[in-house]
Amino acid sequence: MSNAVKQKRDFSVGVIISTYNNPEFLKKTLWGYSTQSYKNFELIIADDGSKQDTFDLIQHFKYSNFPNIKHIWHPDEGFRKCKILNKALLEAESDYLIFTDQDCIPRFDFIEEHTLYAKQGYFLSGGYFKLPMEISQFITEQDIAFGNIFKLNWLKQYGLKNSPKNLKLIQNQTFSSFMNIITPTKASWNGMNASGWKADMLAINGFNELMQYGGEDREFGERLVNSGIKGIQIRYSAICLHLDHVRPYKNEEQIRKNKEIRKLVKKNKIVKTPHGIYEEK
Repeated sequence: MSNAVKQKRDFSVGVIISTYNNPEFLKKTLWGYSTQSYKNFELIIADDGSKQDTFDLIQHFKYSNFPNIKHIWHPDEGFRKCKILNKALLEAESDYLIFTDQDCIPRFDFIEEHTLYAKQGYFLSGGYFKLPMEISQFITEQDIAFGNIFKLNWLKQYGLKNSPKNLKLIQNQTFSSFMNIITPTKASWNGMNASGWKADMLAINGFNELMQYGGEDREFGERLVNSGIKGIQIRYSAICLHLDHVRPYKNEEQIRKNKEIRKLVKKNKIVKTPHGIYEEK
């Protein structure tokens, strides 16, 4: 099937945003979702133990933009992103779910592109365009509302350098579809920009809660593939901007353990994790 083939929408759509103690970036991301061309979507915040300022921010957006926003929270006991994502997955009422992070501002057509490419038996693999730290910090609500941050000329005024990666920001359907097809990057589940059917995710028992930072999203996608679900590349169509930041939660020992888990998943063609939504003995 060509990546350029788009399908008619007859399903409900939800967006799950993971967050942890970064209300400034989450605010900018939520501004992005308030500008979406596709309006009828469920919005869920999967919160891995943030403090009161994140609660206050979500309440603000609940009253001003998203009256039905869901805030799924558990206490901060270290990096437990997979566990909170599983809780959000169970709470989701939509047929089709888009997963992203607190530091990824969506272009106005982000949800629309995901829904147009959605197809039974497949998941969608998006990517991101990484912004420099300086631009990440001074972006305003107006910059997002007017779409300035997705314009190359505007970004170059503030220090963005020339790069082949800048091609991701060219908004042309024919060009984007062509680039999706020829890109050498394999379609994988990327936690900041990926989508699929809730039923498929439940069938593999959700995310592996033994895994912390470093490949936990890829492992989820690898089990989807083992279950017969194929990936479609849409990294040039569904665009989000990644806000730069440090990663104090990065742990080399845990990354090594994650790699071992992924090796076993691939070798043994594992579909359901025993450490997911439902714990199996």
